[in-house]
Amino acid sequence: MKLLVINGPNLNLLGIREPEIYGRQDFSALENFIRASAAEYGVEVELFQSNHEGAIVDKIQEAYGRMDGIVINPAAYTHTSVAILDALKAVALPAVEVHLSNVNAREPFRQISYPGMACEKTFAGLGFEGYRRAICHLAKREKTAC
Repeated sequence: MKLLVINGPNLNLLGIREPEIYGRQDFSALENFIRASAAEYGVEVELFQSNHEGAIVDKIQEAYGRMDGIVINPAAYTHTSVAILDALKAVALPAVEVHLSNVNAREPFRQISYPGMACEKTFAGLGFEGYRRAICHLAKREKTAC
């Protein structure tokens, strides 16, 4: 099984940006955690991070025919991007949304997720663990043990 893991804007600044909300571990630690989680379930992962909406849309489109699923943390694009929603719907790959913080307990505008409308599940407020659960969820769909 091959999964694409997409991280959106400002996640590259983990550990620096609002550590009281997003934690003190840096982006490299997140990538290492994702790789280890994928290995735990026998899943191949391709990691991608961009601060640019169009690059994220392009990467989702490139996943068509190459990947078995998508784990996405659209970050700020969660609340604004119909383009990412449309790309996810177009490729029709199983997708899971992840958020480090509990977006539902934050400002009202953060409680709207456009990309989430094309995802079968969301893990929010679990920190890095949300990525592990998303990978496990998709692996279970493919009958890979979790």
